[in-house]
Amino acid sequence: MNTKQKRRMNTIFYALLAHAVVVHGAAAQTPVDTTSSSAKQEAIASEHVRDAVAVVRKLDDVERMQGVLTSAKGIFIVPNYRRAAVGVGAAGGTGILLVRRANGGWSDPVFYNTGGLSVGLQAGVEGGSLVLVLNNDKAVNAFLKKNNFSVNAKAGLTVVRWNKMVQGTAGAGDVVAWSDTQGLFGDVATVQVNDIRFNQNVTNAYYERTLSATDVIKGTTNNPQAAPLVDALVAAAEPAK
Repeated sequence: MNTKQKRRMNTIFYALLAHAVVVHGAAAQTPVDTTSSSAKQEAIASEHVRDAVAVVRKLDDVERMQGVLTSAKGIFIVPNYRRAAVGVGAAGGTGILLVRRANGGWSDPVFYNTGGLSVGLQAGVEGGSLVLVLNNDKAVNAFLKKNNFSVNAKAGLTVVRWNKMVQGTAGAGDVVAWSDTQGLFGDVATVQVNDIRFNQNVTNAYYERTLSATDVIKGTTNNPQAAPLVDALVAAAEPAK
């Protein structure tokens, strides 16, 4: 190899070396997303719980709701219920279940996914907050013993729309349905919610351990971040002074 060829080889070598240094430096400066999937799910769960607090505070302002909540066995809150576009299929949102314990207190939240409303959703209504007040153990057990189930007459549950409910008839249905969006249920007396599924991953992420819905209801563990939601529910169910 002559001198000219050696110089050319050296030039190529140092050029490649310089390129490698630049690429390595750029890679080192590129931010890496170190957030785990579990941490993201925990953050999402916490956001849903905070949104649910605002929903419960709205219930506190609803006439006659205090009496319904006082005798309720459980409550299922979907802070942001989404409407599906025509032809696309069911929509829904993340639902949060709290159950009244034997001592009269409320459990920490359990997380579910929801499918579509079978009736209602008048034109122009995109969604809103949805609450199902569970009036008896039968309604609660539907959430604790089943997965991918529906709250409707076929499941043996009567669901009464709040706005159609006559004063003093809360006990006539297994479930009382309420929404903060006018027209969400359409012009019907009863509603039904389909395809409700326990969200194992979000529940695990929120409590940082593997739990069943029953584990959370029984108080096997707790998350202090849920305290504002539990406190809001207690306040909403207290007799007016």
